[in-house]
Amino acid sequence: MAKINSTEVIAGSKFNRFHLILLLWSFFIISFDGYDLVVYGTVVPTLIEKWNLTPVEAGAIGTYGLFGMMFGAILFGTLADRIGRKNVITITLLLFSLFTFLCGFAQSPTVFSTFRFLAGLGLGGIMPNVIALLTDYAPKKMRSMIVSIVLCGYSVGGILAPLLGIFLMPKFGWEAIFWFAGLPLLLLPFMHKQLPETASYLIRTGRKEILIATLSRVSPESTFNQNDEIVEVQKTQETKVPIIGLFKEKRALSTIMFWIAFFSCLLMVYGLNTWLPKLMIEAGYGLNSSLGFLIALQGGAIIGTLIIGRLCDQYGSKKMLVPMYASGAVALTLLGFGGSSFLIYLLVAIAGAATIGSQNIVQAYVSQYYPPYVRSTALGMASGIGRIGGMAGPLLGGFLLSISLPIHLNFIAFAIPGLIAAIALAVVPVKNAYTNEMDSNVESIKTQVDAG
Repeated sequence: MAKINSTEVIAGSKFNRFHLILLLWSFFIISFDGYDLVVYGTVVPTLIEKWNLTPVEAGAIGTYGLFGMMFGAILFGTLADRIGRKNVITITLLLFSLFTFLCGFAQSPTVFSTFRFLAGLGLGGIMPNVIALLTDYAPKKMRSMIVSIVLCGYSVGGILAPLLGIFLMPKFGWEAIFWFAGLPLLLLPFMHKQLPETASYLIRTGRKEILIATLSRVSPESTFNQNDEIVEVQKTQETKVPIIGLFKEKRALSTIMFWIAFFSCLLMVYGLNTWLPKLMIEAGYGLNSSLGFLIALQGGAIIGTLIIGRLCDQYGSKKMLVPMYASGAVALTLLGFGGSSFLIYLLVAIAGAATIGSQNIVQAYVSQYYPPYVRSTALGMASGIGRIGGMAGPLLGGFLLSISLPIHLNFIAFAIPGLIAAIALAVVPVKNAYTNEMDSNVESIKTQVDAG
């Protein structure tokens, strides 16, 4: 009878068909998450005219989805560590696809707002669990890179919404781009069948047969059978309240610092996505150029995510993220002072990499920092706190523009959170990361197995 250490098997596996299927499904899901980020902004001018909304009313409708995302991130992030990530991913995908689809049939602002809130619950819960599941099964040498590739789907979806709006809205009306969001419902049965459940959950619930079958797909070159003994890297230190696990094992300081970083970064992300075109117009650029800057922001995010994700696997996430946040603060500050078109586009792209790109990477970092039994909780809580910053960003931008500050002060105001995020992550002690404990425990188990 052999001893199987699932963590060691997964960490040492080579990227194969199993990982590719997981990556593709995850990319698909996150793309629709990003699609929802800008879908409301695509239709809001039409809705203002159709329903005779004031700007304040239109802004309030936009916040309902963000409120839902805040609660959904915390609720479903915590729930997943109790009932399994696969089950929660299925529930949250059903929620956000169904209710975003139904938004296309809403006949009043009240019904539309209700659907946006319910869709937000699913949207808030899906990303933490997708990232956690990816981390659970990614080969050790590619963890950050795999998560980074998937999170590029967020920007792809963000670009897709306005493009579909250009082509579909004139012919089919504003409702059409919400109907498109129902596409995942058609693929949900196939996704549920192909997505794996996390190994730690299968061990905890005694589903050895499923675990053996999953590990055989993760590492086809290895041989497993039902008589093998499953060896855990460490005993699961669960509590009835998973949030408490975020503050155990000397991780309290890290947890608070991650929350500060998420809050600060999402303030910049949502603030810039909402107000960058307007800020650039105030700086003297035309509308078309300003929309081009928004595309540059998303393009910078994609490139930055891929490059920094690869470097994180080589040098460590913290070493890359701290200077990234700081460079974003510098780029945003310099934007307020103008320059040549090439310089401005370059600074906007750097800002995209340092805000949206860094937010993508920090999720990968958090998912690796905590042990599997609180991984979804950690991401869910951090994302929930971050959504509060996401709601504050558009409000901050609107307030700054309303008091007519010099343009460079508006950019400096958005740069300050980047500096705060850099300082917060710099304080996080790397030595308390679960990956460090896991590596030492794996070595210990290897020695025991070899001796046995």
